[in-house]
Amino acid sequence: MDIMNEIEKLNSAAWDEEKKKNNWWTRAVSREETDRARHGGFQIGITPVRKMPEEWMEKIKGKVLALASGGGQQGPLLAAAGYDVTVADVSQEQLAQDRMAAERDSLAIRTVKTSMSDLSVFSDDEFDTVICPVSINFVEDCRTVFRQVSRVLRKDGFFMFGIANPVMYIFDVGRLEKGRMKIKYTLPFSALHSLSAHEREKLKREKGTFEFSHTLDSIIGGLCGEGFMIDAFYSDTSGFEPVDSYIQDCYLAFSAVNAKV
Repeated sequence: MDIMNEIEKLNSAAWDEEKKKNNWWTRAVSREETDRARHGGFQIGITPVRKMPEEWMEKIKGKVLALASGGGQQGPLLAAAGYDVTVADVSQEQLAQDRMAAERDSLAIRTVKTSMSDLSVFSDDEFDTVICPVSINFVEDCRTVFRQVSRVLRKDGFFMFGIANPVMYIFDVGRLEKGRMKIKYTLPFSALHSLSAHEREKLKREKGTFEFSHTLDSIIGGLCGEGFMIDAFYSDTSGFEPVDSYIQDCYLAFSAVNAKV
């Protein structure tokens, strides 16, 4: 099996497991939230704490692809607000959350199981907007994602996404979860190369996610290299005090317009 196909399968299973653990990114919005969205009273988030600024929300148009967007979170709100929404995710359990919210609240949402790295199921220029919360760190090559998004997004359409600051991956995760910060890894971090064989096998057994940091060169340079022009940016905290005490820019949010020829 191709190694990246294996990673996709492992992360699919991992996020199915995260749904059982009630991970924050798997919790569907409430009926009350979709009701407010029907009347324009909503915001969505692509990073853990901050919501998108109003001027970003105003860029969302027409057919929207919610890419790896959290189970039942962005998709239902956008559909309730009147957008034509497709949700694409590698996890069936995440997609099930969108379907549940759609059925509960009488929303029209198309769900598609596919990887961020392979959007071949969609046509060229199919979408007016692509929205992707912090998910690109589950893919080794972020430029592949940017290339796929550029193809399915029409010219002048907006791509808005969140991503972890690369510095977040220097820490020993086990100690960090216990509130202790210890630098362990060099960057860029790769679950395939930074972890030992024993650690990778443990990650598989425990159905943990295989993650990758991305250099600023690969994020910003890769985005521009695939024909995008960055028109806005903000950063966010993690909502986790031990990290936020030291790092204010834990997560990065980009708004980019597709300037392809």
